[in-house]
Amino acid sequence: MDFNVKKLASDAGVFFTRAVQFTEEKLGQAEKTELDPHLENLITRADGTKNWTEKILRQTEVLLQPNPSARIGEFIYDKLDKKLPSRMTNAELLGQYMLDAAKEFGPGTPYGSTLIIVGEYQVRLGGAEREFLQTSAATFLTPLRNFLEGDWRTISKERRLLENRRLDLDICKARLKKAKQAEAKAAAAPDFQETRPRNYVLSASASALLSEEVDKAEHELRVAQTEFDRQAEVTRLLLEGISSTHLNHLRCLQDFAEAQATYYAQCHHYMLELRKELSRHANAIGTPNSSATVCPSPVSSAFLSGPSSSGATVSTSSSQKPSTLAMEQTPFPVTGTRKAKVLYDYDAHDVSELSLLADELITVYTVPGMDPDWLIGERGNEKGKVPVTYLELLS
Repeated sequence: MDFNVKKLASDAGVFFTRAVQFTEEKLGQAEKTELDPHLENLITRADGTKNWTEKILRQTEVLLQPNPSARIGEFIYDKLDKKLPSRMTNAELLGQYMLDAAKEFGPGTPYGSTLIIVGEYQVRLGGAEREFLQTSAATFLTPLRNFLEGDWRTISKERRLLENRRLDLDICKARLKKAKQAEAKAAAAPDFQETRPRNYVLSASASALLSEEVDKAEHELRVAQTEFDRQAEVTRLLLEGISSTHLNHLRCLQDFAEAQATYYAQCHHYMLELRKELSRHANAIGTPNSSATVCPSPVSSAFLSGPSSSGATVSTSSSQKPSTLAMEQTPFPVTGTRKAKVLYDYDAHDVSELSLLADELITVYTVPGMDPDWLIGERGNEKGKVPVTYLELLS
């Protein structure tokens, strides 16, 4: 118990001395040992790495999980080292609601059967999203967290030790400076007013004490300099490891981008398949094509020229399937002709549409009153409706 009290008192004294030195440095009343420029650059680079890693980590978490409550729950489970309960994605939940609604409305009805088709694809989209979230968490978020909670904590600890060693070094320098000043002052102005032998003895003893104080301060300075140099080397080696951290994060970033590209490619594929499935289903049950009744696409309307009829009603199914000959004979007023590159293969669902092959060039234009999701395409003597989403309009 006595040892602990002494150690506590000693630590308190060291802390107070360091606090005084730090305050005097901030006030410009004490000299401060500057670090090596290379070490300063490494510290600045490490601080930037830490700050930007935190920002990227937080924003990626927001991207992957926009719900703050869900993020807090994931954080708690992670800190408690417990497995996070399985949770359905929003798309999966929407798909399940659609399937349940289809059972109630009747899977044989047009609305119910369409709900089943869309619901199944929503479940697929949700599964792709779940896989993307799991892959991103494992290949990107986890390495970033490991750096902040592991490597950076070690670096911070060693930097604090380096700062303490620097303060101790500056304290020893100040102590040696004061001791030499006292010794020089005593040597320059000796007290010879008293002629008794006793005063000469005292003067000699004071000189000896001052000389001993200087020697002690020099020894403490050498020890402090050695400890500071050793700690600076340890800190430098850790900070140089930031380059390896950047390489590791680079690989993780590439994996994240690859997972993101795979996810969006799956979503795009599913939506194309859904569109084809809905078109086939609409033709089978004899209802208007879904692509002709949806809201105008902002992408397609941005590229189309000429007036658009937002309030125009959709014609009946009989008017949606005119023959190719009738279409060629009808004098449509052209509102803008331009070239377009076909992005994907497209199979015409009826005689009013034009089949497409990927990478071919066709001429397209629109007519007043036509749905903005569709254009009139021409290839030689062939003519028919083509979906805008399958085209890249050229200037």
